[in-house]
Amino acid sequence: MTNSCPPPRFRKGDDRYDSVDYTPYPGNIPRARRRVAQLAVDWGHPDVAGDAALLASELCTNALLHGCLRDRLFRVETSLTGNALRVAVTDPRGERRPYPPTPVADDQFGRGLLIVRALANRWSVEKLTVGKTVWAELDMRGDLDV
Repeated sequence: MTNSCPPPRFRKGDDRYDSVDYTPYPGNIPRARRRVAQLAVDWGHPDVAGDAALLASELCTNALLHGCLRDRLFRVETSLTGNALRVAVTDPRGERRPYPPTPVADDQFGRGLLIVRALANRWSVEKLTVGKTVWAELDMRGDLDV
């Protein structure tokens, strides 16, 4: 396996950061999902662990189906700032940009980005020199002192 992802980047302002490279096999999607959920819990935000896991699952599935190349890794980066948890998935196929389709009622596939759009407070795609990163953010709730 070769790594076509750029070096991990710790963005300025990140309080916590994690990066894992995965081989492009379906069994790594649940591994990434569990890791992102556990990081949310470990970083003190169990309330968003389920949503973060679902975002990771959908972004990884899209990377695997549409963005991965044989023998090229994909990367899952999870970061926490004071106000947002970000899940970012980088794959080697920058020319295959995601777009939310309009699925027909009986379609079995094609709803992943619709789920991402519904769950995330923000999401976008960054084109890289080689590949792309698709990211989604969940806003963190502040202390609810009443």
